[in-house]
Amino acid sequence: MARTTHRPAAAAVWMLGSIAGFSALAVSGCEIGATLDTFEIMLYRSLIGVAVVGAAAVATGRQAEIRARNMRLHLLRNTLHFAGQNLWLYALPLIPLAQLFALEFSSPVMVALAAPFVLHERLTPTRLLSAALGFAGVLIVARPGAAGGAAGGLSAGIVAALLCAVAFAATALVTKRLTERASVLAILFWLALIQSALGLASAGWDGAIALPDRTNLPWVVVLGLSGLVAHLGLTKALSLAPATVVTPLDFLRLPLIALVGMAFYNEPLDPLVFVGGAVIFAANWMNIRART
Repeated sequence: MARTTHRPAAAAVWMLGSIAGFSALAVSGCEIGATLDTFEIMLYRSLIGVAVVGAAAVATGRQAEIRARNMRLHLLRNTLHFAGQNLWLYALPLIPLAQLFALEFSSPVMVALAAPFVLHERLTPTRLLSAALGFAGVLIVARPGAAGGAAGGLSAGIVAALLCAVAFAATALVTKRLTERASVLAILFWLALIQSALGLASAGWDGAIALPDRTNLPWVVVLGLSGLVAHLGLTKALSLAPATVVTPLDFLRLPLIALVGMAFYNEPLDPLVFVGGAVIFAANWMNIRART
């Protein structure tokens, strides 16, 4: 087996692209949300994904990798991911961007807790401790007992963000199984195609699907491309450096998106969101260190 090459500097560059992609994804979602509903946004984003991934497969001569195999797993994965993405887009205009991103970071903690039951991995004391620490971080960010408002209280946006993290955790568990049976290219292609169908069915259930206009069409394109860039950058970074290097870099998304929210949407910098986010990060870090 070939030895993995560790290139932290190159991984850092890819992570900068990933962080920029996730930030652009959030901004474009905010800009589009007033004119398109979440199902329509997912429809157009997924159609762009089909075109880009399909073109990449043809350009690299890898069409043969895209086969109709493991379709039950693909359907399960992409239904979970579709639900998570819609919840993320629903929460986007309802709570500050930093709060949404902080709660999203709890997803790996949920994966660590559920993996022993789904992937038959061992449930260790470290995993239990990291899960408890992650839950404490979520409570600090969400503050369910606080008065309602942008920064506190169990609002619809907070609930959607938490359910989004659960859906993303379940998606990660199914993806783990899929990676043992299908290539990344095949996974991305079926992700885009299945979610295009789900988006079409969900957006068109009432017989009316809004089309992008001149104002939001550029943002729709940014949304579709930024998601691909974000996940490509993260995947490449993980292939070039250990998770112990990549995860702290990924956490830089939180302060960056807080600055974006402050600059473009007049969102206040909430210290408790950063405190809770740091606790969630510590829980993720503990779990990663236990694996290495």
